[in-house]
Amino acid sequence: MSFLARRLAANATPLTTRAFSASARRDIAKITLVGNLAATPEVKATSTGKEVIEYAVASGDGPRDNRHTSWFRVATFAEEGPRRDYLTSLPKGSTVFVEGDAVMNTYTDAEGKTRSSLSIYQKNLEVLRRGSPSE
Repeated sequence: MSFLARRLAANATPLTTRAFSASARRDIAKITLVGNLAATPEVKATSTGKEVIEYAVASGDGPRDNRHTSWFRVATFAEEGPRRDYLTSLPKGSTVFVEGDAVMNTYTDAEGKTRSSLSIYQKNLEVLRRGSPSE
């Protein structure tokens, strides 16, 4: 065995080690959406008093005569300032690119049925086309 091969074998890390990160492993679900805002984003208060910005993104697929639209609820925490003002000024119909964390929640509704909902927490937002205020 050559010197280089012995050296590489001696310094090899086990396959279970994540060489690219010093932090602990976390399971995460990411989602990317491209679609149109269903309405102007709104600021709402949480039960703890913190404010959250909520909005819905509509994304469609399929041929024009048999189009299916999916609706996604998105939330983000943004402190008061220019970033928050910009987001809450986006009109309905604006085309957006959203990257976020996806979390599946399970709950029991008023009729006692088990339901699931997908929550998306925005990490990044880019406006691809700003809608007109009259849309």
